[in-house]
Amino acid sequence: MAYPTVSAPYGLLPINLIGGQVFAGATRQIPIVSGYDTSIFYGDVVKLVDTGTLAKDTGTSTATPVGVFLGCSYTDPVFGKTFRQYYPANTVATDIVAYVLDDPDALFKVAVVSSGTTIGFVTRTAVGNNAALVQNAGNTITGNSRVAVDDNTATTNTLPVRVIDVVPETAQAGNPGNYTEVIVKWNQGMHQYLNPTGV
Repeated sequence: MAYPTVSAPYGLLPINLIGGQVFAGATRQIPIVSGYDTSIFYGDVVKLVDTGTLAKDTGTSTATPVGVFLGCSYTDPVFGKTFRQYYPANTVATDIVAYVLDDPDALFKVAVVSSGTTIGFVTRTAVGNNAALVQNAGNTITGNSRVAVDDNTATTNTLPVRVIDVVPETAQAGNPGNYTEVIVKWNQGMHQYLNPTGV
């Protein structure tokens, strides 16, 4: 069976941890303040703010992530306890909780774009380089993020993610050295838990 075509970015999807350790689905529950005005989608990069609550990290060439958003829950006045793939902006509830993969050792699969949501590619030479995030509006139908990484990788040490591998199944037909998906980790010192100055 052929690997599905990567037609659009889908956010950062956790696959495992550094060293091949298994990602067992563990998340931390972090509150979102009632009425927070920015939608957060499954696979979006998120950060802690100085109120101890969660916000979307909109950084591209720099970021201060605490992890990746994997859904939320809150009490809806009509439907009661509600679980959502994404947090809709301006939701009013006193018990909004996000489920966040906050492990600094997490590895993520992510699509490569040339700009916006246009799928691009990298070659194997990208492995070991750093990359900028590309922030795109999430999909309110699926609840999924459209964050991706830029196809211009570099050694710039302030970029938020490091490419640690390509996804071999996404080698382009006719151009087997071009890959449309990569595996990334947080770059050294970017994760909020590893930043000595705190939030």
